[in-house]
Amino acid sequence: MTSDPADLTAADHLDAAREMAAANRPFLAHLLAEEAARRTSDPATAAGIRAAFRDPALTREETD
Repeated sequence: MTSDPADLTAADHLDAAREMAAANRPFLAHLLAEEAARRTSDPATAAGIRAAFRDPALTREETD
């Protein structure tokens, strides 16, 4: 692991997003995936990342 966040790659962010999703931390997973998508040069790959980690605020259902 690097001590400088600027040295992290898209793959590093995507791995972290998967870890957060597995830990039931969907919003953090979404943020990490967004950063991974931003660092990805291929638009189709970036779209796939965004589709896999949707914004939980947009998909959340309120329950009482």
